[in-house]
Amino acid sequence: MRILALDSSGLVASVAVVEEEQTVAEYTVNYKKTHSQTLLPMLDEVVKMIELDMDTIDAIAVAGGPGSFTGLRIGSATAKGLGLALDKPLIHVPTLEGMAYNLYGTPGIICPVMDARRNQVYTGLYRMEHKLEVLEDQMAVPVGELADRLNEAGEKVTFLGDGVPVYRGILEEMLAVEHYYAPAHMNRQRAAALGTLGLKYLTEGRSETAAQHRPDYLRVSQAERERKERLKES
Repeated sequence: MRILALDSSGLVASVAVVEEEQTVAEYTVNYKKTHSQTLLPMLDEVVKMIELDMDTIDAIAVAGGPGSFTGLRIGSATAKGLGLALDKPLIHVPTLEGMAYNLYGTPGIICPVMDARRNQVYTGLYRMEHKLEVLEDQMAVPVGELADRLNEAGEKVTFLGDGVPVYRGILEEMLAVEHYYAPAHMNRQRAAALGTLGLKYLTEGRSETAAQHRPDYLRVSQAERERKERLKES
């Protein structure tokens, strides 16, 4: 089986083609460009480089959220468009589960942390020694609450994600448990990990049509919050 994977949920844009036994191609960029500028050109480059016949794709895995509202919409629209054009199913992979899968074989708790602004993080707690186990499903919480949850769990924890450099000082101050940080090649979204997990979900029957796909934002956007505030004042 062959999976096309797309992740534009955060600062990183990543495209990969994965099969059951190997990663055929992966193109990941973490730079100051919008995903509307990067995602389709990256996909086009991958297709050309490996001479990919898109009809040979069995499904399209996409980071389903949470994450950047704009990034999720771009990834979702791209996956939905491809799914409709190619008549292929989509695999909705929760962003934080895909990130946790980066650290396959790591003992203890895996804790992806994405900066959700306003002193909050998108996070979840996972175990990833031989298979992905969800200890606490993805959520949007204050970083202090995350530290409290980890202290209560009482296990060593490994962090990854773009929220780490933002909130590392707070975590260092509040954590009482043994903790580590994933190295540079494993600490951000990677479409190859997302696609490999998506392949597993596909074999379990966890797929959807392009028309059914909707991102999971976990909370309303800033524009929606500001609109509600204006309505209250009027």
